[in-house]
This record gives sequence, C-alpha cells and structure tokens, in this order.
Amino acid sequence: MADVKRAVVIGGGIGGLTAAAALHRRGVKVTVLERAGSLEPVGAAISLAPNALRGLDVIGLGDPVRALSAWQGDGGLRAPSGRWLSRSSAAAAAERFGGPLVLLHRATLVDHLAAQLPPDAVRTSAAAHVVDPGDPADPARPARVATPDGELRADLVVAADGIHSAVRRVLFPEHPGPVYSGFTTWRIVIPLPGAEFASHETWGRGRIWGTHPLKDGRIYAYAAALAPAGDRAPDDERAALLRRYGDWHDPIPAVLAAARPEDVLRHDVHHITEPLPAYHRGRVALVGDAAHAMPPTLGQGGNQAIEDAVTLAHHCDDLPAYTAARLPRTTAIARQAVQVARLNMMSNRLGIAVRDNAVALLSKAGPALFLRGFDGIADWRPPQQPYASQQTTAGKG
Repeated sequence: MADVKRAVVIGGGIGGLTAAAALHRRGVKVTVLERAGSLEPVGAAISLAPNALRGLDVIGLGDPVRALSAWQGDGGLRAPSGRWLSRSSAAAAAERFGGPLVLLHRATLVDHLAAQLPPDAVRTSAAAHVVDPGDPADPARPARVATPDGELRADLVVAADGIHSAVRRVLFPEHPGPVYSGFTTWRIVIPLPGAEFASHETWGRGRIWGTHPLKDGRIYAYAAALAPAGDRAPDDERAALLRRYGDWHDPIPAVLAAARPEDVLRHDVHHITEPLPAYHRGRVALVGDAAHAMPPTLGQGGNQAIEDAVTLAHHCDDLPAYTAARLPRTTAIARQAVQVARLNMMSNRLGIAVRDNAVALLSKAGPALFLRGFDGIADWRPPQQPYASQQTTAGKG
C-alpha cells in the first residue's frame, strides 16, 4: 500500500478521533465525518487503564488526561448488604501496571481529542457510507466515500462507526454482526455534595451497581441487570433503578435520591460473538466497536478503540499488519469480557454464594480480583514511541 496522504474517518467518537489525531501527527490530511449534529458523546464517564493512557501518550494527551482524571482503585467489590468481598488500592494498581487507572467524563476526552485536529478537519451532520473500499495495490483505485456534500476519495478510510457499523456490513456482508448480550445498563453523572464513600462495584443477583467519584466533584454511577432486549420502565428509568437497587448499601440510596429521571441514561448491551476474518478490506480499516464490540464488564471498549487507533496510524501503509496486531488481542479480551459478564450477571442463589466466597478467599490469598482482571491487558504498549513524558505513578490525580 502506497504512503497514506489522505484519510477519511467515519465516526467522531473516541476511536475515530484518536485515529484522526494519530494520523494527523504522521502528516496525513484527515477528514472526520460524524453523522450527529455535534461531537457531544452520548454517554457518561469512561475508565482509562494504563494501556489506553500509553496510547494517548502517542498523540500527546496522556499527561493532560491523567491530570484531569480521578485515580481508580481505592475501593473494591461489595455485596448488596455492603459487605466487602475484595479490597484494592489505586497505588497497588499503579504499581502493578506501571501507571494508574483513571476516570473522567467522556465529553472531556472527546473535547481534548478534537482539539488535536485542524479546525476544518471535523464535519458534523455528515452521514457517510463506503462506495468502494479501493485497492491498496492499485494507486489509481482509492477508497470512495459518499457524503451529503459529494464523494470523497482517500488512501485510507477508518471506519469508527460503532456497534451497528454500516461499513462493517459493506466489507463483510456475510458476518452475523452483534447480538444482544442479555443485559441492559444505566449510567448517571451527578453532583452529590457531602457524600463520603469508597469506590465500589457491587454484585447482586443478576445485577450490579458501581459508584465512583470524578475529579470535578461529581460522581459516576452505573448499573447493569438481566433484562429482555428492548425492555423499558413503564414510568421512568430512575424509578426502575429504585425498584432494583433502592435497598442496597450506601451510597446507592443517596445517589438515587439525588438523581432526576433525566439524569439516567439506559442502553441495552450488544457484542460481537463471531470474530471478523480481518479488521480491514481494501483501503478500509475498522476500529473500536465496529471491529470488536464487547460487553462493558472489563471497561475496555474505549480503551481498545484507543489501542486500535494508534496501532492503525503506525501500520497505516500496511493494513494486514494492523489486523495481525489487533485481531488476536481484541478477540481474547472480548471473550474475557463475556466471561466476566456471566460472572456479574449470575442469578442462581447457590452459585452467587459460591462466587462471592471464592472472590473473598482469592483476594485474601493475593491481589484483588479487580486487579487480576487487568493482567495481560493493562500492560500493553503502543508500537511507536510516545510524544509525551509517559508519566506513570508520579503525582496522584
């Protein structure tokens, strides 16, 4: 594949913007096409592990993001009664993985990624689809992308168009696509003045809850529960959360009391069960959920999109090398996320008792389950040297 001089990125989320920023750093002229009217993300907070932060180091954002974020790890796993099953610490996580796990609002990350690009690089309200994936062996056959303003031609197209990727269907029409994961999620970001609590994830019967502080003083809460696909509350989603979690330990009742119905976001979870044969075809490469949508149970969806993005920029002239670098790793992580989801969403009472006791015993014998889950994931390093200082454990955020 000849040197990439012009790239089109379809999708202005975290993966697409990271890819655009990394390609821009390489001197590639980049156009980002986002179908929504703005880059404001639908979502709440995002957890970034050291692997993703090292990816952001490549584009000069690792240290700024660390400075804006709250460190994660002080807390652990709990039962609905409040009993601690496993304890962990932020310092232990940073020492184990060579850097912190952090939490910040998705909008903050998106704003900083967009600021890495020239002002005219991002087009919103720009639905796009691939007309021709092009031929990397033929300089006269670039990839072609249709937009409301006409057709664009590019040496590389980055498809970052999400779980229900239209580009994926064009490249691999026989692939079955994502399936419903069996559970739904809720997310809340609100101020909670005067609240004092340790970060936690709480595992119940067929449902979980997590509460974590953000650095700006707000709290991020999330929940997940087994539910039929498309199921919605007959009144509002805050009321649904009260019914499911209102009698769980503090600070969960306080969070629900402070939240308004409009503060609660709900989304069903889908993931790809059958791995794609490749993450590229022609001059088009898939990143993030378009390539390997996974349950959020490891908090690695956005992290893997960042890894994809900087790896793709490194291999942008050799897309088979990109697939070789990313497909085995993301397939393994996606499978692990599915296994953790089964553990989280367990509904058999006897099985839950065995699970909780095993977690407590394992944690007494060694590092907390929270930390073990990131072994082989958080230690990833990008293929190129970073542009930033690659700060790790100095100065707790």
